[in-house]
Amino acid sequence: MKRVCQVIALLMMAASWAQAEPAAAILNAESQRIAVINKVKDCVLAVFTPNGQGGGSGVVISPDGYALSNFHVVLPCGKALQCGMADGKIYDAVVVGIDPTGDVALVKLFGRDDFPCASLGDSDQVRAGDWVFAMGNPFLLATDLQPTVTYGLVSGVHRYQFPSGTLLEYADCLQVDTSINPGNSGGPLFDAQGRLIGINGRASFEKRGRVNVGAAYAISINQIKNFLGTLHSGRIVDHATLGARVGADADGRVVVTDILETSDAYRRGLRYDDEIISFGGRPVSTPNGFKNVLGIFPKGWRVPLSYRRDGRRHDILVRLAGVHSQEELIAKATGRPPAELMPMPKPGEGPKSGPHGGGKPRGDQPPLPRPGTGPSASRRDIPIPEIVKQHFQEKRGYANYYFNTLQQQRVWKAWNAGANPDGVKGVWTLAGHLPQGGEFRFQLTGSGASLKLPAGETKWTAEGQLGASLLPVHSGGLLPALYLWRRLAVEGLGRFGQLDYYGTAPLAGHEGLVDVLAGAHKDVECRFYFDPVEGHLLAMEMFPDEDADPCEVYFSDYRKVGGRFWPERIEVRYGDELFAAFKVTAGDR
Repeated sequence: MKRVCQVIALLMMAASWAQAEPAAAILNAESQRIAVINKVKDCVLAVFTPNGQGGGSGVVISPDGYALSNFHVVLPCGKALQCGMADGKIYDAVVVGIDPTGDVALVKLFGRDDFPCASLGDSDQVRAGDWVFAMGNPFLLATDLQPTVTYGLVSGVHRYQFPSGTLLEYADCLQVDTSINPGNSGGPLFDAQGRLIGINGRASFEKRGRVNVGAAYAISINQIKNFLGTLHSGRIVDHATLGARVGADADGRVVVTDILETSDAYRRGLRYDDEIISFGGRPVSTPNGFKNVLGIFPKGWRVPLSYRRDGRRHDILVRLAGVHSQEELIAKATGRPPAELMPMPKPGEGPKSGPHGGGKPRGDQPPLPRPGTGPSASRRDIPIPEIVKQHFQEKRGYANYYFNTLQQQRVWKAWNAGANPDGVKGVWTLAGHLPQGGEFRFQLTGSGASLKLPAGETKWTAEGQLGASLLPVHSGGLLPALYLWRRLAVEGLGRFGQLDYYGTAPLAGHEGLVDVLAGAHKDVECRFYFDPVEGHLLAMEMFPDEDADPCEVYFSDYRKVGGRFWPERIEVRYGDELFAAFKVTAGDR
């Protein structure tokens, strides 16, 4: 009997432990979840239109106040926004750059240089079933500026949402069952560790009540990373097209069904009925999968593409064109987004007295106008804060050209710190030995360029149309390109000609994204690629025509000469061919 009692006691203790362990695990998971939410809530924005009639959400991504939201959230705001944070304060903000097709906007907050900010995650590592939570301002309920939190699962990844007659196209997005409602738009989607993995945008609503039914979509943070440098340029950003259509054949292969002969893909060798194997580093198994990966790239990027023809694999780099013409993009970007995507409450709905619920403003901030009051006929009637005026510059094709000038100066300052090219006038002479034997000598001046080789000398003068004489033959215009290199160094930003910060882009042979300045002089366009850390000029391209291959010049093996860094190796490519590689050993620069 005694042994039986001992056994029963042990069983009861075991049962008690079994009950205690799950309870402890649940409490531990809860405390971890609360800790993560408390850590990230301070970087979440409640976005309000200046007239107080609507708004949405956003999230700060850098200490100096850059933040992300949706394009359809910031469009009604015009130049200026008002953003409330969990610290109880409302900060003035200005629009920096917009991606109308991808429904993303970059804005800049003012008032401090130590904003709490989100840590960017890796959305390609997200899997269906992962726990995620959304934070923001649904139905404009954040009257105390404390964000609403909803919790749920990732329902699917790599989802494609058709434009459905609108400009907005959600490619490669994350589908979640986390509650996302009107007003959540533009807010963050965090993973369980508090890393930013997406920006909430579209949701499926019951038509009459606009209530979330458990299917919502977030723009992946990896797509946004591709566009972030271009958004910092202040531009109206365009997405990319391959210049070819794909479909599935009878065997289920993804094949080219149509292709433009003017596209870079065609010049690189892609043809009708070729099977697409991979694109942008991702395997392609369906036409929908191809659209997904194509949608994450900006116009102008060069990305790898692999295709199969007659059983043989071909690997190429293709330059992506834009989906829209500039005028078409400007027209669509300045229009009104679809009503079903607008987080705009009807008069009398939402917070009764603006973001402060009728009380006194928090943080000594002035209250926002109440919904339905003030000059609501047009956002042009709303006074623009002085700080916004100081950080806004109008230019056609740009959301805010002020930030483009900032980026231009940053890139120029970094290049000038090492190469110190500003004011290096006179004749530039670069000489050395050719890999195949013999010597070469370049001479670059303000009026032309020449190249002396063992076989003879080629001279070129900068008269008339620069693209009319692309010398030497088969180089695509090496001498005009090097002339433009010298012109940029000598004349600088203001005197080169048309010159703007393009954004960031990949460069063959270089890890990560690099800074790009894009310009035009006379009849040719050119791009200059800079190392974002060292500041060195890595490459340049000269385009004699938008539908023609550029002359590509790559600079490497920098060394210090006379207090300035100059490249010891210059490699020239045209189309798919290497024209020449020059080892620079001497010269006067």
